[in-house]
Amino acid sequence: MNYENIYFIGIGGIGMSNLARYFLSKRKRVGGYDRAETPLTQTLVEEGAFVHYEDDIQKIPPFFVDKEKTLVVYTPAIPASHGELVFFSERGFTIMKRAQLLGEITKTSDAVCVAGTHGKTTVSSMTAHLLRQSHVDCNAFLGGILKNYDNNLLLSDKSNITVAEADEYDRSFHWLKPWIAIITSADPDHLDIYGTEEAYRESFEKFTSLIRPHGCLILKKGAPVTPRTDETVTVLSYGEAEGDYRAENIRIGNGEILFDFVSPEMKIADIFLGVPVKVNIENAVAAIAVAIRCGVTPEEIRCAMRSFGGAKRRFDFQIKSKKIVFIDDYAHHPRELSAAIHSIKALYPGKKVTGVFQPHLYTRTRDFADQFAESLSLLDDVILLDIYPAREEPIQGVSSQIIFDKITSPEKVLCRKEELLGLLEHKPLEVLVTFGAGDIDRLLPAIESLLRKKYTVND
Repeated sequence: MNYENIYFIGIGGIGMSNLARYFLSKRKRVGGYDRAETPLTQTLVEEGAFVHYEDDIQKIPPFFVDKEKTLVVYTPAIPASHGELVFFSERGFTIMKRAQLLGEITKTSDAVCVAGTHGKTTVSSMTAHLLRQSHVDCNAFLGGILKNYDNNLLLSDKSNITVAEADEYDRSFHWLKPWIAIITSADPDHLDIYGTEEAYRESFEKFTSLIRPHGCLILKKGAPVTPRTDETVTVLSYGEAEGDYRAENIRIGNGEILFDFVSPEMKIADIFLGVPVKVNIENAVAAIAVAIRCGVTPEEIRCAMRSFGGAKRRFDFQIKSKKIVFIDDYAHHPRELSAAIHSIKALYPGKKVTGVFQPHLYTRTRDFADQFAESLSLLDDVILLDIYPAREEPIQGVSSQIIFDKITSPEKVLCRKEELLGLLEHKPLEVLVTFGAGDIDRLLPAIESLLRKKYTVND
Protein backbone atom coordinates (compact mmCIF):
# COMPACT_ATOMS: atom_id res chain seq x y z
CA MET A 1 0.00 0.00 0.00
CA ASN A 2 1.56 3.25 -1.16
CA TYR A 3 -1.00 5.49 0.53
CA GLU A 4 0.13 7.69 3.41
CA ASN A 5 -3.35 7.94 4.90
CA ILE A 6 -6.07 5.33 5.48
CA TYR A 7 -9.55 6.63 6.33
CA PHE A 8 -12.12 4.15 7.71
CA ILE A 9 -15.86 4.81 7.57
CA GLY A 10 -17.13 2.59 10.38
CA ILE A 11 -13.73 2.42 12.10
CA GLY A 12 -15.14 1.09 15.38
CA GLY A 13 -16.35 -2.23 13.96
CA ILE A 14 -14.47 -5.28 15.18
CA GLY A 15 -13.24 -6.11 11.67
CA MET A 16 -12.44 -2.52 10.73
CA SER A 17 -10.56 -1.78 13.93
CA ASN A 18 -8.02 -4.56 13.41
CA LEU A 19 -7.25 -3.21 9.93
CA ALA A 20 -6.88 0.26 11.44
CA ARG A 21 -4.46 -1.15 14.00
CA TYR A 22 -2.55 -2.94 11.25
CA PHE A 23 -1.95 0.29 9.35
CA LEU A 24 -1.05 2.16 12.53
CA SER A 25 1.66 -0.48 13.02
CA LYS A 26 2.87 0.29 9.49
CA ARG A 27 3.27 3.96 10.46
CA LYS A 28 0.38 5.11 8.28
CA ARG A 29 -1.82 8.02 9.32
CA VAL A 30 -5.18 6.47 10.30
CA GLY A 31 -8.53 8.10 10.93
CA GLY A 32 -12.22 7.59 10.51
CA TYR A 33 -15.82 7.89 11.53
CA ASP A 34 -18.07 5.78 13.71
CA ARG A 35 -21.50 6.54 15.08
CA ALA A 36 -20.64 6.04 18.76
CA GLU A 37 -17.63 6.10 21.04
CA THR A 38 -16.78 2.63 22.38
CA PRO A 39 -13.86 1.01 24.20
CA LEU A 40 -12.54 -0.03 20.77
CA THR A 41 -12.57 3.51 19.36
CA GLN A 42 -11.07 4.86 22.60
CA THR A 43 -8.21 2.37 22.23
CA LEU A 44 -7.68 3.38 18.60
CA VAL A 45 -7.43 7.04 19.62
CA GLU A 46 -4.92 6.11 22.33
CA GLU A 47 -2.90 4.27 19.67
CA GLY A 48 -2.81 7.35 17.42
CA ALA A 49 -5.93 7.27 15.23
CA PHE A 50 -8.10 10.32 14.50
CA VAL A 51 -11.73 9.36 15.23
CA HIS A 52 -14.97 11.36 15.26
CA TYR A 53 -18.61 10.43 15.80
CA GLU A 54 -20.71 12.61 13.50
CA ASP A 55 -21.39 12.09 9.79
CA ASP A 56 -19.99 15.50 8.97
CA ILE A 57 -17.40 16.22 6.28
CA GLN A 58 -16.23 19.22 8.30
CA LYS A 59 -15.01 16.78 10.96
CA ILE A 60 -12.65 15.00 8.53
CA PRO A 61 -9.08 16.12 9.35
CA PRO A 62 -7.68 18.06 6.38
CA PHE A 63 -4.75 15.72 5.69
CA PHE A 64 -7.24 12.96 4.74
CA VAL A 65 -8.79 15.19 2.04
CA ASP A 66 -6.09 14.40 -0.52
CA LYS A 67 -7.10 11.69 -2.98
CA GLU A 68 -3.52 11.00 -4.07
CA LYS A 69 -2.44 10.16 -0.53
CA THR A 70 -5.62 8.73 1.05
CA LEU A 71 -7.28 5.34 0.70
CA VAL A 72 -10.89 5.21 1.93
CA VAL A 73 -12.22 1.96 3.43
CA TYR A 74 -15.83 1.28 4.40
CA THR A 75 -17.85 -1.53 5.90
CA PRO A 76 -20.99 -2.90 4.18
CA ALA A 77 -22.98 -1.79 7.23
CA ILE A 78 -22.51 1.81 6.03
CA PRO A 79 -25.37 2.91 3.70
CA ALA A 80 -24.55 4.28 0.25
CA SER A 81 -26.18 7.56 1.31
CA HIS A 82 -23.69 8.17 4.13
CA GLY A 83 -22.48 11.76 3.81
CA GLU A 84 -18.76 11.08 4.15
CA LEU A 85 -18.87 8.12 1.76
CA VAL A 86 -20.70 10.28 -0.81
CA PHE A 87 -18.13 13.05 -0.30
CA PHE A 88 -15.15 10.79 -1.04
CA SER A 89 -16.94 9.06 -3.91
CA GLU A 90 -17.87 12.27 -5.70
CA ARG A 91 -14.26 13.49 -5.50
CA GLY A 92 -12.79 10.38 -7.08
CA PHE A 93 -10.98 8.87 -4.08
CA THR A 94 -9.92 5.24 -4.22
CA ILE A 95 -12.54 3.45 -2.10
CA MET A 96 -12.45 -0.18 -0.97
CA LYS A 97 -14.70 -2.40 1.06
CA ARG A 98 -13.10 -3.75 4.21
CA ALA A 99 -13.03 -7.28 2.80
CA GLN A 100 -11.31 -6.14 -0.37
CA LEU A 101 -8.52 -4.54 1.65
CA LEU A 102 -8.18 -7.63 3.85
CA GLY A 103 -8.01 -9.69 0.67
CA GLU A 104 -5.12 -7.60 -0.63
CA ILE A 105 -3.22 -8.18 2.63
CA THR A 106 -3.87 -11.93 2.74
CA LYS A 107 -2.82 -12.45 -0.89
CA THR A 108 0.77 -11.72 0.08
CA SER A 109 0.81 -14.40 2.81
CA ASP A 110 -0.20 -17.98 3.54
CA ALA A 111 -3.79 -17.19 4.46
CA VAL A 112 -5.80 -19.39 6.82
CA CYS A 113 -9.39 -18.24 6.32
CA VAL A 114 -12.22 -19.38 8.61
CA ALA A 115 -15.76 -19.16 7.21
CA GLY A 116 -19.13 -20.23 8.58
CA THR A 117 -22.52 -19.00 9.76
CA HIS A 118 -21.28 -19.47 13.30
CA GLY A 119 -18.12 -20.60 15.08
CA LYS A 120 -15.68 -18.66 12.93
CA THR A 121 -14.53 -16.24 15.64
CA THR A 122 -13.83 -19.02 18.13
CA VAL A 123 -12.12 -21.27 15.56
CA SER A 124 -9.99 -18.45 14.14
CA SER A 125 -9.06 -17.30 17.66
CA MET A 126 -8.11 -20.83 18.71
CA THR A 127 -6.12 -21.34 15.51
CA ALA A 128 -4.25 -18.07 15.99
CA HIS A 129 -3.48 -18.92 19.62
CA LEU A 130 -2.18 -22.41 18.75
CA LEU A 131 0.12 -20.95 16.09
CA ARG A 132 1.18 -17.98 18.22
CA GLN A 133 2.18 -20.19 21.15
CA SER A 134 4.25 -22.48 18.92
CA HIS A 135 7.50 -22.15 17.01
CA VAL A 136 5.40 -21.44 13.87
CA ASP A 137 3.75 -18.12 14.95
CA CYS A 138 1.29 -16.13 12.79
CA ASN A 139 -0.39 -12.85 12.00
CA ALA A 140 -4.15 -12.68 12.70
CA PHE A 141 -7.11 -10.44 11.95
CA LEU A 142 -9.79 -11.61 14.39
CA GLY A 143 -13.50 -10.91 14.78
CA GLY A 144 -13.26 -10.71 18.56
CA ILE A 145 -10.89 -9.48 21.25
CA LEU A 146 -8.72 -12.47 22.15
CA LYS A 147 -8.38 -12.47 25.94
CA ASN A 148 -4.86 -13.91 25.96
CA TYR A 149 -3.60 -10.81 24.12
CA ASP A 150 -6.39 -8.26 24.79
CA ASN A 151 -6.37 -7.57 21.06
CA ASN A 152 -8.06 -8.46 17.76
CA LEU A 153 -4.81 -8.11 15.79
CA LEU A 154 -1.68 -10.24 16.08
CA LEU A 155 1.47 -9.35 14.15
CA SER A 156 4.60 -11.40 13.61
CA ASP A 157 7.91 -10.56 11.97
CA LYS A 158 8.89 -14.22 11.58
CA SER A 159 5.78 -15.90 10.12
CA ASN A 160 4.14 -15.62 6.70
CA ILE A 161 0.88 -17.20 7.95
CA THR A 162 -2.14 -14.92 8.34
CA VAL A 163 -5.29 -16.12 10.12
CA ALA A 164 -8.44 -14.23 9.15
CA GLU A 165 -12.18 -14.58 9.47
CA ALA A 166 -13.95 -15.02 6.15
CA ASP A 167 -17.20 -13.09 6.52
CA GLU A 168 -20.04 -14.25 4.26
CA TYR A 169 -22.12 -11.08 4.74
CA ASP A 170 -22.42 -9.20 1.44
CA ARG A 171 -20.24 -11.99 -0.11
CA SER A 172 -17.22 -10.35 1.53
CA PHE A 173 -15.23 -13.59 1.67
CA HIS A 174 -15.07 -13.74 -2.12
CA TRP A 175 -12.20 -11.22 -1.97
CA LEU A 176 -9.96 -13.72 -0.16
CA LYS A 177 -7.42 -16.20 -1.55
CA PRO A 178 -6.97 -18.90 1.12
CA TRP A 179 -4.11 -21.33 1.46
CA ILE A 180 -6.13 -23.23 4.06
CA ALA A 181 -9.89 -22.66 4.37
CA ILE A 182 -12.15 -23.89 7.15
CA ILE A 183 -15.95 -23.93 6.84
CA THR A 184 -17.59 -24.43 10.24
CA SER A 185 -21.23 -24.31 9.08
CA ALA A 186 -23.46 -23.04 6.30
CA ASP A 187 -26.84 -22.68 7.98
CA PRO A 188 -28.89 -20.05 6.10
CA ASP A 189 -28.48 -16.45 7.27
CA HIS A 190 -28.41 -12.94 5.78
CA LEU A 191 -31.38 -13.73 3.55
CA ASP A 192 -31.87 -9.97 3.15
CA ILE A 193 -28.69 -10.13 1.03
CA TYR A 194 -28.92 -13.59 -0.55
CA GLY A 195 -32.66 -13.97 -1.02
CA THR A 196 -32.70 -17.78 -0.84
CA GLU A 197 -31.04 -20.53 1.17
CA GLU A 198 -29.66 -21.96 -2.07
CA ALA A 199 -27.95 -18.67 -2.98
CA TYR A 200 -26.45 -18.51 0.52
CA ARG A 201 -24.94 -21.99 0.26
CA GLU A 202 -23.78 -21.36 -3.31
CA SER A 203 -21.78 -18.46 -1.95
CA PHE A 204 -19.84 -20.86 0.29
CA GLU A 205 -19.22 -23.14 -2.68
CA LYS A 206 -17.84 -20.16 -4.61
CA PHE A 207 -15.57 -19.49 -1.60
CA THR A 208 -14.12 -23.02 -1.88
CA SER A 209 -13.18 -22.34 -5.51
CA LEU A 210 -10.92 -19.50 -4.33
CA ILE A 211 -8.56 -21.79 -2.41
CA ARG A 212 -5.22 -21.60 -4.13
CA PRO A 213 -3.73 -24.65 -5.90
CA HIS A 214 -2.17 -27.23 -3.54
CA GLY A 215 -4.09 -25.67 -0.64
CA CYS A 216 -6.49 -27.36 1.76
CA LEU A 217 -10.20 -27.23 2.67
CA ILE A 218 -11.24 -28.44 6.13
CA LEU A 219 -15.03 -28.82 6.02
CA LYS A 220 -17.39 -29.52 8.93
CA LYS A 221 -18.79 -33.02 8.46
CA GLY A 222 -22.38 -32.74 7.25
CA ALA A 223 -22.18 -29.08 6.25
CA PRO A 224 -24.38 -28.60 3.14
CA VAL A 225 -21.52 -27.43 0.92
CA THR A 226 -20.30 -29.18 -2.23
CA PRO A 227 -16.67 -28.12 -2.70
CA ARG A 228 -15.61 -26.61 -6.02
CA THR A 229 -11.93 -26.80 -5.28
CA ASP A 230 -9.06 -27.10 -7.73
CA GLU A 231 -8.08 -30.75 -8.26
CA THR A 232 -4.81 -30.13 -6.39
CA VAL A 233 -6.59 -28.95 -3.23
CA THR A 234 -6.83 -31.46 -0.36
CA VAL A 235 -10.38 -31.73 1.06
CA LEU A 236 -10.77 -33.11 4.60
CA SER A 237 -13.66 -33.25 7.05
CA TYR A 238 -13.89 -32.62 10.80
CA GLY A 239 -16.42 -32.95 13.59
CA GLU A 240 -16.84 -33.62 17.28
CA ALA A 241 -17.08 -37.37 16.80
CA GLU A 242 -16.78 -38.01 13.05
CA GLY A 243 -14.66 -36.94 10.13
CA ASP A 244 -11.01 -37.14 9.12
CA TYR A 245 -10.28 -34.99 12.18
CA ARG A 246 -12.34 -35.80 15.27
CA ALA A 247 -12.39 -36.20 19.05
CA GLU A 248 -12.49 -39.48 20.94
CA ASN A 249 -12.55 -40.44 24.62
CA ILE A 250 -14.34 -37.21 25.59
CA ARG A 251 -14.45 -36.63 29.34
CA ILE A 252 -16.71 -33.92 30.84
CA GLY A 253 -16.90 -33.30 34.58
CA ASN A 254 -16.00 -30.95 37.43
CA GLY A 255 -16.09 -28.02 35.03
CA GLU A 256 -13.41 -29.58 32.81
CA ILE A 257 -13.33 -31.15 29.35
CA LEU A 258 -10.59 -33.46 28.05
CA PHE A 259 -10.48 -35.44 24.83
CA ASP A 260 -8.14 -37.28 22.48
CA PHE A 261 -7.60 -35.76 19.03
CA VAL A 262 -7.56 -38.22 16.14
CA SER A 263 -6.38 -37.43 12.60
CA PRO A 264 -4.94 -39.18 9.53
CA GLU A 265 -1.51 -37.97 10.64
CA MET A 266 -1.53 -38.67 14.37
CA LYS A 267 -3.36 -39.05 17.66
CA ILE A 268 -2.87 -36.56 20.50
CA ALA A 269 -4.11 -37.78 23.89
CA ASP A 270 -5.51 -35.76 26.78
CA ILE A 271 -6.18 -32.33 25.31
CA PHE A 272 -7.53 -30.04 28.02
CA LEU A 273 -9.93 -27.30 26.84
CA GLY A 274 -9.06 -23.90 28.24
CA VAL A 275 -12.68 -22.78 27.69
CA PRO A 276 -14.51 -25.96 28.77
CA VAL A 277 -17.85 -25.86 26.95
CA LYS A 278 -19.06 -28.75 24.83
CA VAL A 279 -19.37 -26.80 21.57
CA ASN A 280 -15.67 -25.99 21.81
CA ILE A 281 -14.73 -29.64 21.29
CA GLU A 282 -15.49 -29.48 17.56
CA ASN A 283 -14.10 -25.92 17.38
CA ALA A 284 -10.85 -27.20 18.87
CA VAL A 285 -10.73 -30.14 16.45
CA ALA A 286 -10.85 -27.70 13.50
CA ALA A 287 -8.18 -25.43 14.98
CA ILE A 288 -5.87 -28.33 15.83
CA ALA A 289 -6.27 -29.71 12.30
CA VAL A 290 -4.94 -26.43 10.90
CA ALA A 291 -2.15 -26.25 13.48
CA ILE A 292 -0.93 -29.73 12.52
CA ARG A 293 -0.90 -28.82 8.82
CA CYS A 294 1.13 -25.73 9.71
CA GLY A 295 3.73 -27.76 11.58
CA VAL A 296 2.79 -27.20 15.24
CA THR A 297 3.95 -30.07 17.46
CA PRO A 298 1.61 -32.19 19.62
CA GLU A 299 3.13 -30.89 22.85
CA GLU A 300 2.79 -27.27 21.67
CA ILE A 301 -0.86 -28.00 20.85
CA ARG A 302 -1.55 -29.46 24.31
CA CYS A 303 0.03 -26.50 26.11
CA ALA A 304 -1.65 -23.85 23.95
CA MET A 305 -5.13 -25.38 24.10
CA ARG A 306 -4.96 -25.53 27.89
CA SER A 307 -3.98 -21.84 28.08
CA PHE A 308 -6.58 -20.61 25.55
CA GLY A 309 -8.64 -17.92 27.27
CA GLY A 310 -11.23 -17.43 24.55
CA ALA A 311 -12.50 -14.33 22.80
CA LYS A 312 -14.57 -11.73 24.56
CA ARG A 313 -18.31 -12.27 24.05
CA ARG A 314 -17.77 -15.93 23.06
CA PHE A 315 -18.82 -18.03 26.05
CA ASP A 316 -17.33 -15.28 28.15
CA PHE A 317 -17.60 -16.00 31.89
CA GLN A 318 -18.27 -12.75 33.76
CA ILE A 319 -18.87 -14.44 37.14
CA LYS A 320 -18.14 -18.07 38.00
CA SER A 321 -19.03 -18.88 41.62
CA LYS A 322 -21.08 -21.40 43.58
CA LYS A 323 -23.77 -18.79 44.19
CA ILE A 324 -24.20 -17.43 40.65
CA VAL A 325 -22.78 -18.01 37.18
CA PHE A 326 -22.96 -15.19 34.61
CA ILE A 327 -21.96 -15.82 30.99
CA ASP A 328 -22.08 -13.55 27.95
CA ASP A 329 -22.24 -14.93 24.42
CA TYR A 330 -22.47 -13.39 20.94
CA ALA A 331 -24.97 -16.00 19.65
CA HIS A 332 -27.46 -14.36 17.26
CA HIS A 333 -28.54 -17.25 15.00
CA PRO A 334 -30.92 -20.06 16.08
CA ARG A 335 -28.31 -22.80 15.61
CA GLU A 336 -25.76 -20.83 17.65
CA LEU A 337 -28.30 -20.36 20.43
CA SER A 338 -29.17 -24.07 20.52
CA ALA A 339 -25.50 -25.10 20.62
CA ALA A 340 -24.71 -22.60 23.36
CA ILE A 341 -27.69 -23.56 25.52
CA HIS A 342 -26.96 -27.29 25.19
CA SER A 343 -23.34 -26.58 26.20
CA ILE A 344 -24.41 -24.59 29.26
CA LYS A 345 -26.85 -27.28 30.37
CA ALA A 346 -24.15 -29.93 30.00
CA LEU A 347 -21.79 -27.82 32.11
CA TYR A 348 -24.38 -27.06 34.81
CA PRO A 349 -26.79 -30.02 34.99
CA GLY A 350 -29.68 -29.48 37.38
CA LYS A 351 -29.21 -25.70 37.48
CA LYS A 352 -31.89 -23.25 36.35
CA VAL A 353 -30.63 -21.48 33.23
CA THR A 354 -32.01 -17.99 32.55
CA GLY A 355 -31.27 -16.45 29.17
CA VAL A 356 -31.54 -12.82 28.09
CA PHE A 357 -31.76 -12.57 24.31
CA GLN A 358 -31.58 -9.43 22.16
CA PRO A 359 -32.63 -10.28 18.58
CA HIS A 360 -30.37 -8.78 15.91
CA LEU A 361 -31.96 -7.33 12.74
CA TYR A 362 -35.61 -7.18 11.69
CA THR A 363 -34.98 -9.36 8.64
CA ARG A 364 -33.29 -12.13 10.62
CA THR A 365 -36.13 -12.04 13.17
CA ARG A 366 -38.70 -12.24 10.37
CA ASP A 367 -36.92 -15.06 8.55
CA PHE A 368 -36.15 -17.24 11.58
CA ALA A 369 -38.82 -16.41 14.21
CA ASP A 370 -39.95 -20.05 14.54
CA GLN A 371 -36.38 -21.33 14.86
CA PHE A 372 -35.50 -18.65 17.44
CA ALA A 373 -38.54 -19.63 19.52
CA GLU A 374 -37.57 -23.30 19.33
CA SER A 375 -33.98 -22.57 20.43
CA LEU A 376 -34.97 -20.24 23.26
CA SER A 377 -37.50 -22.79 24.52
CA LEU A 378 -34.51 -24.90 25.60
CA LEU A 379 -34.02 -22.38 28.41
CA ASP A 380 -35.75 -22.68 31.78
CA ASP A 381 -36.42 -18.95 31.85
CA VAL A 382 -36.39 -16.48 28.92
CA ILE A 383 -36.06 -12.71 29.02
CA LEU A 384 -36.60 -11.37 25.50
CA LEU A 385 -35.52 -7.82 24.62
CA ASP A 386 -36.52 -5.59 21.71
CA ILE A 387 -34.84 -6.08 18.32
CA TYR A 388 -31.50 -4.36 17.78
CA PRO A 389 -31.92 -2.87 14.28
CA ALA A 390 -28.24 -2.25 13.36
CA ARG A 391 -28.29 -1.08 9.74
CA GLU A 392 -32.02 -1.72 9.16
CA GLU A 393 -35.25 0.26 9.21
CA PRO A 394 -38.26 -1.28 11.03
CA ILE A 395 -40.44 -3.77 9.14
CA GLN A 396 -44.18 -3.57 9.77
CA GLY A 397 -45.43 -6.48 11.86
CA VAL A 398 -41.91 -7.63 12.85
CA SER A 399 -41.00 -7.33 16.52
CA SER A 400 -39.74 -9.55 19.32
CA GLN A 401 -43.39 -10.45 19.96
CA ILE A 402 -43.43 -12.86 16.99
CA ILE A 403 -40.70 -14.89 18.71
CA PHE A 404 -42.12 -14.49 22.21
CA ASP A 405 -45.57 -15.86 21.37
CA LYS A 406 -44.05 -19.21 20.28
CA ILE A 407 -41.62 -19.75 23.19
CA THR A 408 -42.69 -22.70 25.36
CA SER A 409 -40.34 -22.22 28.33
CA PRO A 410 -42.00 -22.44 31.77
CA GLU A 411 -41.01 -18.83 32.46
CA LYS A 412 -40.79 -16.04 29.88
CA VAL A 413 -41.07 -12.27 29.83
CA LEU A 414 -40.85 -9.55 27.20
CA CYS A 415 -38.71 -6.70 28.48
CA ARG A 416 -37.32 -3.39 27.28
CA LYS A 417 -33.56 -3.02 27.63
CA GLU A 418 -34.06 -0.14 30.08
CA GLU A 419 -36.09 -2.42 32.36
CA LEU A 420 -33.65 -5.33 32.44
CA LEU A 421 -31.62 -4.43 35.53
CA GLY A 422 -34.76 -3.91 37.61
CA LEU A 423 -36.10 -7.27 36.47
CA LEU A 424 -32.86 -9.11 37.28
CA GLU A 425 -32.69 -7.51 40.70
CA HIS A 426 -35.87 -9.26 41.82
CA LYS A 427 -35.59 -12.54 39.86
CA PRO A 428 -34.06 -15.69 41.48
CA LEU A 429 -31.07 -16.73 39.35
CA GLU A 430 -28.62 -19.63 39.24
CA VAL A 431 -27.05 -19.44 35.76
CA LEU A 432 -27.61 -16.25 33.76
CA VAL A 433 -26.60 -15.91 30.11
CA THR A 434 -26.85 -12.84 27.90
CA PHE A 435 -27.10 -13.53 24.16
CA GLY A 436 -26.96 -11.22 21.15
CA ALA A 437 -24.88 -9.36 18.58
CA GLY A 438 -26.36 -5.91 19.22
CA ASP A 439 -25.54 -3.56 22.07
CA ILE A 440 -26.48 -5.84 24.97
CA ASP A 441 -22.78 -5.96 25.86
CA ARG A 442 -23.02 -2.33 27.00
CA LEU A 443 -25.06 -3.60 29.98
CA LEU A 444 -22.53 -6.21 31.09
CA PRO A 445 -20.70 -4.07 33.70
CA ALA A 446 -24.00 -3.00 35.32
CA ILE A 447 -25.36 -6.58 35.31
CA GLU A 448 -22.14 -7.93 36.80
CA SER A 449 -22.13 -5.27 39.50
CA LEU A 450 -25.77 -6.00 40.38
CA LEU A 451 -25.17 -9.76 40.61
CA ARG A 452 -22.01 -9.44 42.69
CA LYS A 453 -23.88 -7.25 45.16
CA LYS A 454 -27.04 -9.39 45.13
CA TYR A 455 -25.20 -12.67 45.70
CA THR A 456 -22.24 -11.26 47.69
CA VAL A 457 -19.65 -12.42 45.18
CA ASN A 458 -16.19 -10.92 45.68
CA ASP A 459 -13.92 -13.15 43.55
